[in-house]
Amino acid sequence: MSLQDKIVGFNEIEGIVRKLKEDNKRIGFTNGCFDIVHAGHVLYLEKAKSLVDVLILGLNSDSSIRRIKGTQRPINGELDRAIVVAGLESVDWVVIFSEDTPLKLIETVKPDVLIKGADWRDKGVVGGDFVKSYGGRVEFVELYEGRSTTSIIKKIKRVYCE
Repeated sequence: MSLQDKIVGFNEIEGIVRKLKEDNKRIGFTNGCFDIVHAGHVLYLEKAKSLVDVLILGLNSDSSIRRIKGTQRPINGELDRAIVVAGLESVDWVVIFSEDTPLKLIETVKPDVLIKGADWRDKGVVGGDFVKSYGGRVEFVELYEGRSTTSIIKKIKRVYCE
């Protein structure tokens, strides 16, 4: 399967999930911007994949990132970001969503495991109550200190713009 084949829309993921559930696959879901992919992202996604048979990644669209993080972001466009994360062995499917939260996508996928970074533990996970309502669970993956897109951008500014 090519990288582009791993990038699907809402309608396609619904059919894919139906087939996966018929095959008794444990489905995991995570989401994020994945703007400048770094080691922290790769390690996080590897750990997320270890919890499930199939990992579906909801990727914020460019417009949703601008609303959430401001007009300076994203650095990389949604198709480029989708191709990069689709290229990771740990990611089975990528779905770009334009809403501010992935709730609609989570309701479509109905994952067995909703996976978020440990920094969300006390913030309330969007879709968490929904997933728990049918017996699914929410899992938190520890993050790797100092590895973030924001810290990379700050370092680039410090080194090249000051």
